[in-house]
Amino acid sequence: MFVLRRLDALLEPTKEDVLMEITEEHEAGFADVDEDALSEITGLSYYNTSKWTLKRLLSEAKNDNNINHDNFVEYLNGYSSNVKDVLLAFDFYTKARKLADKDRLISLIQKYTDPHINLTNTEVKDPEGLSLPALTNIGMGYVFEELLRKFNEENNEEAGEHFTPREVIDLMCHLVFDPVKDNLPKIISLYDPAGGSGGMMTEATEYLTEPEYGINFPIEAISINLTELNPETYAICKSDLIIKNVDADGIVNGNTLDGNPHGNAHFGYMLTNPPYGKSWKTEAEHLFDGKELLDSRFEVELQDFAGEKKILDCTPRTSDGQLLFILDMISKMKSLSEQPQGSRIASIHNGSSLFTGDAGSGESNTRRYLIENDLVDAIIQLPNNIFYNTGITTYCWIITNKKEDKRKGHVMLIDASQCFQRLRKNLGEKNCEFSPRDVEMITGLYLKYRSKDADDASPLVAKIFDNDDFRFNHVIVERPLRLRSKFSEEAVQDLLYDKSQYDITKWMADEFGNSVERLSNEEIERVREHLSKEGIELTNKQFSSLVSPLKWQERKSLVKAGLQLMDLVGTDEYKDFNIFSEKVSKAAKSLREKLSAGQIKSIMMAVSFRDEDAKPVIKKVHKSNSSAITELINNYNVPIDKIADYGFIPHGHEYLEYESDSDIRDSENIPVKEDILAYFDREVRPYVADAWINLPKTVIGCEISFNKYFYHATPLRTLDENTAEILKLDSKSEGFINQLLGIQK
Repeated sequence: MFVLRRLDALLEPTKEDVLMEITEEHEAGFADVDEDALSEITGLSYYNTSKWTLKRLLSEAKNDNNINHDNFVEYLNGYSSNVKDVLLAFDFYTKARKLADKDRLISLIQKYTDPHINLTNTEVKDPEGLSLPALTNIGMGYVFEELLRKFNEENNEEAGEHFTPREVIDLMCHLVFDPVKDNLPKIISLYDPAGGSGGMMTEATEYLTEPEYGINFPIEAISINLTELNPETYAICKSDLIIKNVDADGIVNGNTLDGNPHGNAHFGYMLTNPPYGKSWKTEAEHLFDGKELLDSRFEVELQDFAGEKKILDCTPRTSDGQLLFILDMISKMKSLSEQPQGSRIASIHNGSSLFTGDAGSGESNTRRYLIENDLVDAIIQLPNNIFYNTGITTYCWIITNKKEDKRKGHVMLIDASQCFQRLRKNLGEKNCEFSPRDVEMITGLYLKYRSKDADDASPLVAKIFDNDDFRFNHVIVERPLRLRSKFSEEAVQDLLYDKSQYDITKWMADEFGNSVERLSNEEIERVREHLSKEGIELTNKQFSSLVSPLKWQERKSLVKAGLQLMDLVGTDEYKDFNIFSEKVSKAAKSLREKLSAGQIKSIMMAVSFRDEDAKPVIKKVHKSNSSAITELINNYNVPIDKIADYGFIPHGHEYLEYESDSDIRDSENIPVKEDILAYFDREVRPYVADAWINLPKTVIGCEISFNKYFYHATPLRTLDENTAEILKLDSKSEGFINQLLGIQK
């Protein structure tokens, strides 16, 4: 209603001219109205072809709510398509019906047309003759956003879902536009993939056009584009632009992630505060066909450790989709051929975008792509509690595909967490804000591009890093499997039980005895009851396997074969599994029922146990020209005299490869600037002499840890200092602490 009254008030002066134009067009036989002609008459991006205004609806109101409703709907239907789109997104026709049914429609119109309230763009007099100042388009935008924020707070809604603090957007605008304000393109295209109520776009437009910022860019040369998922929030955004008489054709109600409403369009400047910590599981169902990713926006080309280029899926875990918005914006950056000035992005994220995800994950691959393509210009840590709906730490990423020469190959990190002023009263979670001076200091430091420590004049800290400072090699460190083996009847009998369901299969064997191979329906129901009682949940497939006669028969046959092998091999203990394996394999050949290699291995593993004093288990013996060894030499440049460090132990003219023990397998994140073997010799070899590097499994990762670079540990106080403070407090408590702790003066 607030928006309608503003539109209505601005259309009032040209109402008669519009109606006259419509009459002339009808008399001339036009089937449809000439939208351009009507907009030219109103001087606005919208019009209304009905005879009604809100004041006329009030003056001609009836005592019949149905008539009043029908007149109001006729008034709504007279609006141009852009306004009707907003009304539909608000579901306003349904709400109008409810207002009429509750006898509130006319009273609400009366309040909004109160002569003491001026929502026009000209100065007017109220009934008492007092002047009511004009409300400009920008002023109207401020009022609209303040009402939005205020009522969200009063209703305990997440104001931050719609509203990013204006001073934060102001900082983002400075960071995006100040470095290039003297070299802007003739047409500026703005984009926000998570538009909310449009604050980013309207603030950016004001920043570019208002004289106070010194750019004075013509508003007609600015194209605003955004996507908003929530229909009402979209309507709020579009309303805000319409009442400011800004072209809203680029505002889309849709889903950026699985819908990509703006398609292959490219934009020069992008600002956004996407949702973080929110699931995108529903969108993932549309983005994938099985395991195949259907959207190329979320794929990037990266080299693996061996130097081979591959197209990799960069989608993050479904619990948090914020990095998908960065990938969307990267795909929509204008190339340097389209815009020689380059594209620039400012995007707000929480800390997980910096470090969540192991090497090879979608999150890590996204960071790798940004860093390896030299797209990250700077990251600024913002103060905690500067947003309305979260108190967590947030960061502003500045991304560009055209860096200054001095910035190429580097990333600037700025800690602005202590740069703020306190609010007198909290606004939701928000308890602080940037002052104009704070914004100026952060922007100034960013533009100066220099390292800085905190000092009395400014709490800002800045450091400049090489891109490779954030990249690391995730190296797998293996150790040999060492087994002690000894046949025993108890160990062999354990083969009767399914390893994946050991407890339940053992219970079934004890409960049903030999009949476990052919359970009756009643016994199967008893199994179900036992599972329910124990809180064990199985899929239908797992349960079918659990009660399958064939599975029980297979395991029973394995027990029988194991006992036969025990008779042939004996019960001696072996600390060399390689010898034990030879004896068992030889004995297995003499059995009447032939065993597969898998069955023999299952029996041997059932009677073998890890033992640090046992000999390593040999996996394979290699010739010097084996493919595994030549791959290390040719693809990874491993010298032949260092081959043992990579898992191939010289043994005469051959090389032994040991089985790795997955239980004690480890990994190291080694900076790409450091030699892997040198790191291994220094940090691993002294502590585990039998370890080796599984080089082909190495994965390149990337993370950016602000704590690592900016955290300074505060030393603990001494006991004497603590005691002195306690005694000082005790003097104020009349000796109570002294008595409590039994301290004698």
